[in-house]
Amino acid sequence: MSGYESEHTRFIHEWMEAHPEERLEQQKGRALWWDKPPRTAEEVIREQVTQVPVKAYYYDVN
Repeated sequence: MSGYESEHTRFIHEWMEAHPEERLEQQKGRALWWDKPPRTAEEVIREQVTQVPVKAYYYDVN
């Protein structure tokens, strides 16, 4: 790579250097939305049993 860095990327890097407390907020947000605990076997089975089958053609009313 040529080492190009966009203005937005440069701004974010400078912002994170000036506000190190934001790193903790960033981690909290990630944990809230993305990091999920592993599911138990009962939860997996319950999800599989309660699924409703989908028709081959979704818009068919019959």
